[in-house]
Amino acid sequence: MSAATTPSLPLPSNVIRLPQTAQLEALYTIIRDKTTSRGDFIFYSDRIIRLLVEEGLNHLPVLPKKVVTPTGAEYEGVGFEGKICGVSILRAGEAMEQGLREVCRSVRIGKILIQRDEDTAQPKLFYSKFPPDIAQRYVMLLDPMLATGGSAMKAVEVLQESGVPEDRIVFINLISSPEGLKRFCETFPKLRVITGWIDDGLNEKAYIIPGLGDFGERRYCV
Repeated sequence: MSAATTPSLPLPSNVIRLPQTAQLEALYTIIRDKTTSRGDFIFYSDRIIRLLVEEGLNHLPVLPKKVVTPTGAEYEGVGFEGKICGVSILRAGEAMEQGLREVCRSVRIGKILIQRDEDTAQPKLFYSKFPPDIAQRYVMLLDPMLATGGSAMKAVEVLQESGVPEDRIVFINLISSPEGLKRFCETFPKLRVITGWIDDGLNEKAYIIPGLGDFGERRYCV
């Protein structure tokens, strides 16, 4: 569904969607196309990721900061209030790490591996590794697709168990389903979600429709 025909549904108050411009829709059209080559998929999805990361940084707190320019004049600007780190939900979330590094030099990166438990059918933590001071940082949680929201919700729970306050988490993703977004935001109303596109919904297999397929497979598999 195009930006021109997508119904104007109210977003949860903690969701920020990228401006639905013709350029953005053109980028999404390329990465949704099943005939797009792997090289083009990487190139154009990286462009979207960069836009999402930049928007995510806009929602971190700043403090007044005064500097002196080469002319000797003082300039009263702002600086970020605290340190940040990225946390990618493996494996597809790793594709978003470079976009964060390109705009945040020397940013620390953590990783979470969550998979479905075959006995309970619920998301289960299999691996996590974070910077030791993550509880004092603002966290950019990275995962390109938000379908049912189960993995993202489990990731937030793991971050909270590591001492990260909910209001210091910014979840960044390319495509969301309305169902997953509603469930995620109702469970965690204090965090912020930066998404590029909200699709029509989920099918009977819980795949996002129209979606773009398996992001990780299209990104990493020839």
